[in-house]
Amino acid sequence: MEIKSIRTGRGGGILQGSASESTFIALLTAKERMVRNIKNVHPQLDEGLIKAKLVAYTSDQANSSVEKAGMLGSMPMRLLPTDQNGCLRKETLEEAISNDKNAGLIPCYVVATLGTTGTCAFDNLEELGPVCRREKLWLHIDAAYAGSAFVCPEYRYLMRGVEYADSFDFNPHKWMMVNSDCSAMWVRNSRHLVEAFNVDRIYLQHEHEGVAPDYRHWQISLGRRFRALKLWFVLRSYGVEGIQKHIRSQIELAHYFEKLVKDDSRFEFACSSMGLVCFRMKAGDRLTQTLVDKLTQRKNIYVIPCYFQGNYVVRFVVCSRLTEIRDIDYGWREICEVASEILNGYITGKPNGELVSLLTVSNRSKRRENCIEQ
Repeated sequence: MEIKSIRTGRGGGILQGSASESTFIALLTAKERMVRNIKNVHPQLDEGLIKAKLVAYTSDQANSSVEKAGMLGSMPMRLLPTDQNGCLRKETLEEAISNDKNAGLIPCYVVATLGTTGTCAFDNLEELGPVCRREKLWLHIDAAYAGSAFVCPEYRYLMRGVEYADSFDFNPHKWMMVNSDCSAMWVRNSRHLVEAFNVDRIYLQHEHEGVAPDYRHWQISLGRRFRALKLWFVLRSYGVEGIQKHIRSQIELAHYFEKLVKDDSRFEFACSSMGLVCFRMKAGDRLTQTLVDKLTQRKNIYVIPCYFQGNYVVRFVVCSRLTEIRDIDYGWREICEVASEILNGYITGKPNGELVSLLTVSNRSKRRENCIEQ
Protein backbone atom coordinates (compact mmCIF):
# COMPACT_ATOMS: atom_id res chain seq x y z
CA MET A 1 0.00 0.00 0.00
CA GLU A 2 1.43 3.35 -1.02
CA ILE A 3 1.62 6.03 1.67
CA LYS A 4 1.15 9.55 0.35
CA SER A 5 2.27 12.70 2.04
CA ILE A 6 -0.42 14.77 3.75
CA ARG A 7 1.88 17.71 4.41
CA THR A 8 0.64 20.92 2.84
CA GLY A 9 3.05 23.40 4.43
CA ARG A 10 6.23 23.79 6.42
CA GLY A 11 4.47 24.38 9.73
CA GLY A 12 3.12 21.77 12.07
CA GLY A 13 2.27 20.77 15.61
CA ILE A 14 3.48 18.32 18.23
CA LEU A 15 2.39 17.41 21.75
CA GLN A 16 5.17 17.98 24.26
CA GLY A 17 5.18 17.15 27.96
CA SER A 18 5.08 20.73 29.23
CA ALA A 19 5.34 24.36 28.25
CA SER A 20 8.79 24.29 29.85
CA GLU A 21 9.93 21.73 27.28
CA SER A 22 8.48 23.75 24.42
CA THR A 23 10.21 26.95 25.52
CA PHE A 24 13.52 25.10 25.82
CA ILE A 25 13.14 23.32 22.47
CA ALA A 26 12.27 26.61 20.74
CA LEU A 27 15.34 28.25 22.30
CA LEU A 28 17.65 25.48 21.08
CA THR A 29 16.09 25.67 17.62
CA ALA A 30 16.49 29.45 17.51
CA LYS A 31 20.09 29.05 18.61
CA GLU A 32 20.95 26.62 15.83
CA ARG A 33 19.09 28.70 13.22
CA MET A 34 20.98 31.85 14.20
CA VAL A 35 24.34 30.07 14.10
CA ARG A 36 23.59 28.62 10.65
CA ASN A 37 22.48 31.99 9.30
CA ILE A 38 25.60 33.75 10.56
CA LYS A 39 27.91 30.98 9.31
CA ASN A 40 26.33 31.20 5.87
CA VAL A 41 27.33 34.86 5.67
CA HIS A 42 30.58 34.64 7.66
CA PRO A 43 31.87 31.07 7.31
CA GLN A 44 35.19 32.02 8.87
CA LEU A 45 33.61 32.74 12.27
CA ASP A 46 34.01 30.16 15.02
CA GLU A 47 30.73 28.48 15.98
CA GLY A 48 31.60 28.49 19.67
CA LEU A 49 32.30 32.22 19.59
CA ILE A 50 28.93 32.88 17.92
CA LYS A 51 27.06 30.84 20.52
CA ALA A 52 28.85 32.66 23.35
CA LYS A 53 27.45 35.97 22.10
CA LEU A 54 23.78 34.94 21.75
CA VAL A 55 21.22 36.50 24.08
CA ALA A 56 17.47 36.03 24.68
CA TYR A 57 14.69 38.25 26.02
CA THR A 58 11.46 37.91 27.97
CA SER A 59 9.53 39.92 30.53
CA ASP A 60 10.13 39.97 34.28
CA GLN A 61 6.63 38.47 34.60
CA ALA A 62 7.42 35.38 32.51
CA ASN A 63 7.27 31.94 34.09
CA SER A 64 10.40 30.70 35.83
CA SER A 65 10.72 27.97 33.20
CA VAL A 66 11.59 30.65 30.61
CA GLU A 67 14.57 31.81 32.62
CA LYS A 68 15.48 28.16 33.22
CA ALA A 69 15.44 27.51 29.47
CA GLY A 70 18.10 30.18 29.07
CA MET A 71 20.21 28.54 31.76
CA LEU A 72 19.91 25.06 30.22
CA GLY A 73 20.54 26.40 26.72
CA SER A 74 23.56 28.52 27.77
CA MET A 75 21.91 31.68 26.50
CA PRO A 76 21.53 34.65 28.88
CA MET A 77 17.81 35.46 29.30
CA ARG A 78 17.16 39.15 29.85
CA LEU A 79 14.16 39.70 32.17
CA LEU A 80 12.83 43.01 30.86
CA PRO A 81 10.63 45.36 32.93
CA THR A 82 6.93 45.55 32.11
CA ASP A 83 4.37 48.35 32.13
CA GLN A 84 1.83 49.02 34.88
CA ASN A 85 -0.32 46.15 33.60
CA GLY A 86 2.50 43.61 33.58
CA CYS A 87 2.93 43.70 29.77
CA LEU A 88 6.20 43.76 27.84
CA ARG A 89 6.22 46.63 25.37
CA LYS A 90 8.02 47.47 22.15
CA GLU A 91 10.22 50.30 23.46
CA THR A 92 11.63 48.15 26.26
CA LEU A 93 12.55 45.30 23.91
CA GLU A 94 14.07 47.65 21.33
CA GLU A 95 16.23 49.34 23.96
CA ALA A 96 17.51 46.00 25.27
CA ILE A 97 18.32 44.80 21.76
CA SER A 98 20.13 48.02 20.93
CA ASN A 99 22.20 47.89 24.12
CA ASP A 100 23.26 44.30 23.49
CA LYS A 101 24.16 44.90 19.85
CA ASN A 102 26.28 47.90 20.89
CA ALA A 103 28.02 45.61 23.38
CA GLY A 104 28.93 43.18 20.60
CA LEU A 105 26.29 40.58 21.51
CA ILE A 106 23.86 38.83 19.15
CA PRO A 107 20.10 39.02 19.93
CA CYS A 108 18.52 35.67 19.11
CA TYR A 109 15.32 34.68 20.91
CA VAL A 110 12.24 36.35 22.41
CA VAL A 111 9.57 34.74 24.60
CA ALA A 112 6.28 36.64 24.80
CA THR A 113 3.67 35.55 27.31
CA LEU A 114 -0.08 35.41 26.84
CA GLY A 115 -1.29 35.00 30.42
CA THR A 116 1.62 35.51 32.82
CA THR A 117 1.87 33.29 35.88
CA GLY A 118 1.52 36.07 38.43
CA THR A 119 -1.37 38.14 37.14
CA CYS A 120 -2.34 36.59 33.77
CA ALA A 121 -1.12 39.64 31.86
CA PHE A 122 -0.80 39.62 28.07
CA ASP A 123 2.26 40.89 26.24
CA ASN A 124 1.57 43.11 23.23
CA LEU A 125 2.29 40.89 20.22
CA GLU A 126 1.33 43.58 17.71
CA GLU A 127 4.24 45.64 19.05
CA LEU A 128 6.76 42.87 19.76
CA GLY A 129 6.17 40.88 16.58
CA PRO A 130 7.39 43.48 14.05
CA VAL A 131 10.52 44.07 16.16
CA CYS A 132 11.34 40.36 16.11
CA ARG A 133 10.64 40.16 12.38
CA ARG A 134 12.86 43.18 11.65
CA GLU A 135 15.72 41.92 13.84
CA LYS A 136 15.32 38.30 12.61
CA LEU A 137 14.71 36.99 16.13
CA TRP A 138 12.79 33.81 16.88
CA LEU A 139 9.50 34.73 18.60
CA HIS A 140 8.09 32.04 20.88
CA ILE A 141 4.69 32.57 22.51
CA ASP A 142 4.03 30.98 25.90
CA ALA A 143 0.26 30.76 26.40
CA ALA A 144 0.40 27.84 28.83
CA TYR A 145 -2.68 28.76 30.90
CA ALA A 146 -4.63 31.36 28.94
CA GLY A 147 -4.23 29.73 25.53
CA SER A 148 -7.26 27.51 26.12
CA ALA A 149 -9.45 30.62 26.38
CA PHE A 150 -8.86 31.40 22.70
CA VAL A 151 -11.43 28.74 21.88
CA CYS A 152 -13.87 31.56 22.75
CA PRO A 153 -14.02 34.21 19.99
CA GLU A 154 -14.51 37.04 22.49
CA TYR A 155 -10.98 36.53 23.89
CA ARG A 156 -9.06 36.21 20.64
CA TYR A 157 -8.30 39.92 20.53
CA LEU A 158 -5.73 39.16 23.24
CA MET A 159 -3.66 37.21 20.71
CA ARG A 160 -3.57 39.88 17.99
CA GLY A 161 -0.15 39.75 16.37
CA VAL A 162 0.13 35.97 16.74
CA GLU A 163 0.93 35.78 13.01
CA TYR A 164 4.46 36.94 13.87
CA ALA A 165 5.14 33.84 15.98
CA ASP A 166 7.76 31.28 15.02
CA SER A 167 6.41 28.93 17.68
CA PHE A 168 3.38 28.87 19.96
CA ASP A 169 2.53 26.67 22.95
CA PHE A 170 -0.37 26.17 25.35
CA ASN A 171 -1.25 23.49 27.89
CA PRO A 172 -4.53 21.60 27.37
CA HIS A 173 -3.72 19.97 30.71
CA LYS A 174 -4.14 23.32 32.46
CA TRP A 175 -7.55 24.64 31.42
CA MET A 176 -8.91 22.30 28.78
CA MET A 177 -9.67 19.38 31.12
CA VAL A 178 -6.98 17.09 29.67
CA ASN A 179 -4.96 14.97 32.08
CA SER A 180 -1.32 15.92 32.50
CA ASP A 181 0.95 15.81 30.60
CA CYS A 182 -0.20 17.39 27.35
CA SER A 183 1.33 20.58 25.95
CA ALA A 184 0.45 21.62 22.39
CA MET A 185 3.32 23.21 20.45
CA TRP A 186 3.06 24.71 16.96
CA VAL A 187 5.98 25.82 14.80
CA ARG A 188 5.95 27.96 11.67
CA ASN A 189 8.70 25.99 9.95
CA SER A 190 9.39 22.46 11.18
CA ARG A 191 12.54 22.30 9.07
CA HIS A 192 14.33 24.39 11.70
CA LEU A 193 13.45 21.80 14.35
CA VAL A 194 14.72 18.95 12.21
CA GLU A 195 17.96 20.79 11.48
CA ALA A 196 18.51 21.34 15.20
CA PHE A 197 17.66 17.84 16.48
CA ASN A 198 18.30 15.41 13.63
CA VAL A 199 20.82 12.70 14.49
CA ASP A 200 20.27 10.08 11.79
CA ARG A 201 21.80 6.73 12.75
CA ILE A 202 21.36 3.70 10.52
CA TYR A 203 19.13 1.93 13.02
CA LEU A 204 16.72 4.91 12.93
CA GLN A 205 16.29 4.98 9.17
CA HIS A 206 13.07 3.73 7.59
CA GLU A 207 11.35 3.60 4.20
CA HIS A 208 8.81 6.34 4.95
CA GLU A 209 11.30 9.14 5.64
CA GLY A 210 10.08 12.44 4.24
CA VAL A 211 6.51 11.18 3.78
CA ALA A 212 5.18 12.00 7.25
CA PRO A 213 6.61 14.10 10.10
CA ASP A 214 9.26 12.22 12.06
CA TYR A 215 8.58 13.60 15.52
CA ARG A 216 11.81 12.31 17.05
CA HIS A 217 13.38 15.33 15.31
CA TRP A 218 10.90 17.71 16.94
CA GLN A 219 11.75 17.02 20.58
CA ILE A 220 14.48 16.20 23.07
CA SER A 221 13.78 12.50 23.62
CA LEU A 222 13.98 9.86 20.91
CA GLY A 223 10.78 8.05 21.89
CA ARG A 224 7.53 9.70 22.82
CA ARG A 225 4.44 9.09 24.88
CA PHE A 226 1.05 8.72 23.24
CA ARG A 227 -0.61 11.91 24.47
CA ALA A 228 -2.93 12.48 21.54
CA LEU A 229 -5.64 10.00 22.55
CA LYS A 230 -6.54 11.69 25.84
CA LEU A 231 -6.77 15.04 24.08
CA TRP A 232 -8.95 13.46 21.40
CA PHE A 233 -11.30 12.04 24.06
CA VAL A 234 -11.82 15.47 25.64
CA LEU A 235 -12.47 17.10 22.27
CA ARG A 236 -14.83 14.26 21.36
CA SER A 237 -16.68 14.34 24.71
CA TYR A 238 -17.12 18.10 25.10
CA GLY A 239 -16.83 19.52 21.60
CA VAL A 240 -16.08 23.17 20.90
CA GLU A 241 -19.26 24.39 22.60
CA GLY A 242 -18.63 22.31 25.71
CA ILE A 243 -15.09 23.64 26.12
CA GLN A 244 -16.30 27.19 25.53
CA LYS A 245 -18.98 26.75 28.20
CA HIS A 246 -16.37 25.46 30.64
CA ILE A 247 -14.03 28.42 30.06
CA ARG A 248 -16.81 31.00 30.27
CA SER A 249 -18.34 29.56 33.44
CA GLN A 250 -14.98 29.64 35.22
CA ILE A 251 -14.42 33.25 34.22
CA GLU A 252 -17.90 34.11 35.51
CA LEU A 253 -17.03 32.50 38.84
CA ALA A 254 -13.86 34.60 38.98
CA HIS A 255 -15.95 37.73 38.35
CA TYR A 256 -18.22 36.70 41.23
CA PHE A 257 -15.23 36.37 43.54
CA GLU A 258 -13.92 39.74 42.34
CA LYS A 259 -17.19 41.36 43.43
CA LEU A 260 -16.90 39.78 46.88
CA VAL A 261 -13.44 41.31 47.25
CA LYS A 262 -14.53 44.75 46.08
CA ASP A 263 -17.50 44.79 48.44
CA ASP A 264 -15.39 44.10 51.54
CA SER A 265 -13.57 47.12 52.92
CA ARG A 266 -10.84 45.03 54.54
CA PHE A 267 -9.49 44.08 51.13
CA GLU A 268 -8.06 45.91 48.15
CA PHE A 269 -8.67 44.57 44.65
CA ALA A 270 -5.47 44.42 42.58
CA CYS A 271 -6.32 42.93 39.19
CA SER A 272 -8.38 40.24 37.48
CA SER A 273 -7.85 38.31 34.25
CA MET A 274 -9.50 35.14 32.95
CA GLY A 275 -10.09 32.85 35.96
CA LEU A 276 -7.62 34.69 38.20
CA VAL A 277 -8.28 37.39 40.80
CA CYS A 278 -5.49 39.14 42.74
CA PHE A 279 -6.17 41.05 45.94
CA ARG A 280 -4.54 42.11 49.19
CA MET A 281 -5.41 43.26 52.68
CA LYS A 282 -5.59 47.02 53.01
CA ALA A 283 -3.58 46.74 56.20
CA GLY A 284 -0.43 46.11 54.14
CA ASP A 285 2.02 43.54 52.83
CA ARG A 286 2.91 42.02 56.19
CA LEU A 287 -0.66 41.15 57.09
CA THR A 288 -1.37 39.97 53.54
CA GLN A 289 1.55 37.59 53.83
CA THR A 290 0.20 36.43 57.20
CA LEU A 291 -3.14 35.76 55.51
CA VAL A 292 -1.47 33.51 52.92
CA ASP A 293 0.55 31.71 55.59
CA LYS A 294 -2.48 31.01 57.78
CA LEU A 295 -4.63 29.86 54.85
CA THR A 296 -1.85 27.46 53.89
CA GLN A 297 -1.58 26.13 57.44
CA ARG A 298 -5.33 25.51 57.69
CA LYS A 299 -5.26 23.51 54.42
CA ASN A 300 -8.88 24.25 53.50
CA ILE A 301 -8.07 26.27 50.39
CA TYR A 302 -4.82 26.82 48.55
CA VAL A 303 -3.61 30.21 47.32
CA ILE A 304 -0.18 31.50 46.39
CA PRO A 305 1.16 35.07 46.31
CA CYS A 306 2.91 37.28 43.79
CA TYR A 307 3.94 40.92 43.52
CA PHE A 308 1.83 43.37 41.54
CA GLN A 309 2.94 47.00 41.13
CA GLY A 310 5.28 46.54 44.08
CA ASN A 311 2.63 45.12 46.42
CA TYR A 312 2.36 41.62 47.87
CA VAL A 313 -0.95 40.18 46.65
CA VAL A 314 -2.93 36.94 46.96
CA ARG A 315 -3.81 34.95 43.82
CA PHE A 316 -7.21 33.24 43.79
CA VAL A 317 -7.81 31.18 40.66
CA VAL A 318 -10.69 28.96 39.58
CA CYS A 319 -9.17 25.69 38.35
CA SER A 320 -11.32 22.60 38.78
CA ARG A 321 -14.00 21.72 36.25
CA LEU A 322 -16.17 20.80 39.26
CA THR A 323 -16.03 24.27 40.87
CA GLU A 324 -19.44 25.80 41.63
CA ILE A 325 -20.54 29.08 43.17
CA ARG A 326 -20.87 27.37 46.57
CA ASP A 327 -17.17 26.51 46.38
CA ILE A 328 -16.34 30.17 45.79
CA ASP A 329 -18.48 31.09 48.81
CA TYR A 330 -16.68 28.48 50.89
CA GLY A 331 -13.30 29.88 49.89
CA TRP A 332 -14.41 33.43 50.60
CA ARG A 333 -15.70 32.48 54.08
CA GLU A 334 -12.35 30.88 54.81
CA ILE A 335 -10.51 34.03 53.71
CA CYS A 336 -12.80 36.30 55.74
CA GLU A 337 -12.48 34.18 58.86
CA VAL A 338 -8.70 34.20 58.74
CA ALA A 339 -8.60 37.92 57.92
CA SER A 340 -10.79 38.68 60.96
CA GLU A 341 -8.49 36.67 63.22
CA ILE A 342 -5.46 38.50 61.88
CA LEU A 343 -7.00 41.96 62.23
CA ASN A 344 -8.33 41.29 65.72
CA GLY A 345 -4.94 40.08 66.89
CA TYR A 346 -3.16 42.97 65.19
CA ILE A 347 -5.48 45.66 66.50
CA THR A 348 -5.12 44.76 70.18
CA GLY A 349 -1.40 45.52 70.21
CA LYS A 350 -1.45 48.80 68.29
CA PRO A 351 -1.27 52.43 69.41
CA ASN A 352 -4.55 54.36 69.51
CA GLY A 353 -4.10 56.06 66.14
CA GLU A 354 -3.74 52.82 64.20
CA LEU A 355 -6.34 51.14 66.42
CA VAL A 356 -9.07 53.54 65.29
CA SER A 357 -8.35 53.15 61.56
CA LEU A 358 -8.13 49.37 61.68
CA LEU A 359 -11.26 49.06 63.81
CA THR A 360 -13.10 51.11 61.22
CA VAL A 361 -11.98 48.73 58.47
CA SER A 362 -12.94 45.71 60.54
CA ASN A 363 -16.38 47.01 61.54
CA ARG A 364 -17.31 47.94 58.00
CA SER A 365 -16.66 44.40 56.86
CA LYS A 366 -18.85 42.65 59.44
CA ARG A 367 -22.01 43.24 57.47
CA ARG A 368 -20.51 41.51 54.44
CA GLU A 369 -19.38 38.53 56.55
CA ASN A 370 -22.88 38.12 57.98
CA CYS A 371 -24.40 38.11 54.50
CA ILE A 372 -22.03 35.40 53.33
CA GLU A 373 -22.70 33.24 56.39
CA GLN A 374 -26.44 33.48 55.87
